[in-house]
Amino acid sequence: MVSVVFVLLFAGLSGYITWYSATHRQELINNSYNGRQQMLIAQNRRGKILSANGEILAQTTVGEDGKDKREYPYQNLFSHVVGYATNGRMGVEAQANYYLINSNAPISQKATLELSGDKYPGDDVYTTLNVDLQQVASTALGVYQGAILVTEPSTGKVLAMVSKPDFDPQQIEEMWDELVADRDSSILLNRVTQGLYPPGSTFKIMTALEYIRENPDTYNNYSYNCTGSITRGQDRIQCYHGSVHGSVGFDVSFAKSCNTSFANMGFTLDRAAFGDTLDELLFNRELPTDLGHNVSRVDMSAETADPDMMQISIGQGTTSITPLLLNMITCAIANDGVLIEPCVVDRVLNSAGNTVKTFPPVAYGKLMEPAEAQILKDLMTAVVEKGTASRLKGLSYTAAGKTGSAEYGTVKGDSHAWFTGFAPAENPQICVTIIIEGAGAGGDYAVPIAKRIFDAWFE
Repeated sequence: MVSVVFVLLFAGLSGYITWYSATHRQELINNSYNGRQQMLIAQNRRGKILSANGEILAQTTVGEDGKDKREYPYQNLFSHVVGYATNGRMGVEAQANYYLINSNAPISQKATLELSGDKYPGDDVYTTLNVDLQQVASTALGVYQGAILVTEPSTGKVLAMVSKPDFDPQQIEEMWDELVADRDSSILLNRVTQGLYPPGSTFKIMTALEYIRENPDTYNNYSYNCTGSITRGQDRIQCYHGSVHGSVGFDVSFAKSCNTSFANMGFTLDRAAFGDTLDELLFNRELPTDLGHNVSRVDMSAETADPDMMQISIGQGTTSITPLLLNMITCAIANDGVLIEPCVVDRVLNSAGNTVKTFPPVAYGKLMEPAEAQILKDLMTAVVEKGTASRLKGLSYTAAGKTGSAEYGTVKGDSHAWFTGFAPAENPQICVTIIIEGAGAGGDYAVPIAKRIFDAWFE
């Protein structure tokens, strides 16, 4: 009887191992301890990474010493999103490693290379990246530290992804020891996907959504008299730069980004329900994307005290968000509430140009109802037409968005500049999220960068 049990256990274990190997093939081969990966690397020359239009972003050539050499023709421009494949991997180099080290070259080509003793060509990975937009975004960010993410809301395609400070991936091997020794260095941090920042006034999108949900028939009746500051207990907040907005309604509170009005709004909210809404908006959880990322967090519960609620309602206090998540929420608003999972890999071709695999858009589902998305879209349009993003007003295209000035640190007045939005406002084609570290007001610094990106797209 005991022997029968052991036979059944062994059969079950064997079946599980077979199933796991079949369903987790990429994960197993990408494991650095798997000898199969080293065999493929020895047999195949790593494939190319290309832009959506076919420009080469990474390729392997043979040096004078006969050794393979990975080259990045655009140097720093795609450093974080394309990544590197030396001293470990990051970016597309890591995400698409399985395809890059495999070869589906035609049998005839493999036979010819076998006779000459040369390696087989690895498969080529085409990304969704647009070289022109990437260059515009990188140039616009300039010497500032920060992040820019440009996406297509209807497909989830990443068109541009810039993180600064950046690096030349071709120099990683030479830089490695210095980077490892410098524990304060954040050069390798992809600020788009891994940077965690206070969202500041961009979080008013979330506060507004919760207020609409709790007051579906009366939210437009909201009114408040802004005197420039509001106090709860020992805590006091002010409107940015000490502004006094006077009598404001719901839409003007959003358009003018009135801190005191949104703090007042926050006091009225059901905190447990707000916490549920934030969970639905993908805070405090892993995101539905293959892009490696950090988790955005908000500490919100039924027990949240008034002073904390005041800070959370305007995107300060315990709130932290990645530019990636803010862009995803913005894309859902632009796409009638439906989130399409962000992606940077579009298709894989072999050396003969034949398709090995395609990656069609994947719908995650609704982050909000279409009617809610439309209300937020109208509010964000008003930010451009009569609010803090007026530099996007009166152009050849319409735009919608939300600015933010997120305070950080202990020095009063230090703030990151945010913008997140899309264009055209009525039929969004492109979504842009920007953070500039320590720059100041989003309307002054982030909005002009958004304009340059929108201009490049529509021109």
